[in-house]
Amino acid sequence: MVRVTNPDETATIDVPRQVPPLVLIAGPEAVLAERALAQVIADVKVSSPEVEVLHQYTESYEPGAIAVATSPSLFGEETLLVVHDLDEAPEAMQTDLLEYLGAPEPDVTLVVMHKSGNRGKKVLDTLKKGKALRLGAPAMKSDRDKTDFATNEFRRLRRKATAGAVAALVQAVGKDPRELASACQQLVDDTTGVIDDEVVMRYHGGKVEATGFQVAEAAIAGQADEALRLWRHAAALGESPVPILAVLALQLRQLAKVGAAGRGRSADVARALKMAPWQVDKARRALQGWDGGGIGRSIQAVAQADFEVKGGGLGAGGRREPAYVLERCILEIVAERESAGRR
Repeated sequence: MVRVTNPDETATIDVPRQVPPLVLIAGPEAVLAERALAQVIADVKVSSPEVEVLHQYTESYEPGAIAVATSPSLFGEETLLVVHDLDEAPEAMQTDLLEYLGAPEPDVTLVVMHKSGNRGKKVLDTLKKGKALRLGAPAMKSDRDKTDFATNEFRRLRRKATAGAVAALVQAVGKDPRELASACQQLVDDTTGVIDDEVVMRYHGGKVEATGFQVAEAAIAGQADEALRLWRHAAALGESPVPILAVLALQLRQLAKVGAAGRGRSADVARALKMAPWQVDKARRALQGWDGGGIGRSIQAVAQADFEVKGGGLGAGGRREPAYVLERCILEIVAERESAGRR
């Protein structure tokens, strides 16, 4: 949908895009692909409310099914056919698609979904030649991708959220984009006013990811007592040292990368390092009081601790308790920061 302002009113109105007869939704991120498909269907239904929406799935496909689905309706109704998972399509489905694309029906909108890979390449090339509308569903791998996604989610839901709130939410539930979208919806539904980081932590502060970032931030800031308190509280709730160490490693590596990048605009450094600008700003603040050698030794300490809690480093006295290993690692990081401050 294209959102425009009515010149006679202050409100906005939705104007449907003209959907072409061929649409390709490409990319592995399921939540984005589902959003794109829902929008295409909604846009088609604006101009053709009685359109018949049909779906073809690779695992249950039978030869000739596409020809049947796209054949002219006895009642003159339009058809929207969605072909799922072209990247897993059997040869029969690909052959039938190529045959249809050679002579498409005027009252049919064909939507093809393809996650990744070379399977179905002939169909993809034919769709491209046919000037199909291409909608992307790229994988969200970096925190920057997820930050942009969450920011857009709040914008789509017409709710203001601070940059700190978005950062906290990504830290708390950022592993799964679908869970991230659900968390944005929950915050919008359950709260009022501007969503800030305190609101996010009230709802999601108990997550392992959030706990890990809190422990890491305290340790990197040289706050040994606070880092240990946060870890022991998490441990009492049954949390494992493994994800805490993963976050410590991530945070320290970000410090090292940002420190080595030198000066420059946050946006430029973020683009070069594939980080979000707020992460660069946060790392620069955390770097005060550190030096390169201390960060390097801290990264090594985390790597050693991770090795030990996963079963390595057995000595004469047997394996050390994972909780002890993590606490020792935290104290080593704090000691490195204190030493750097004295140098």
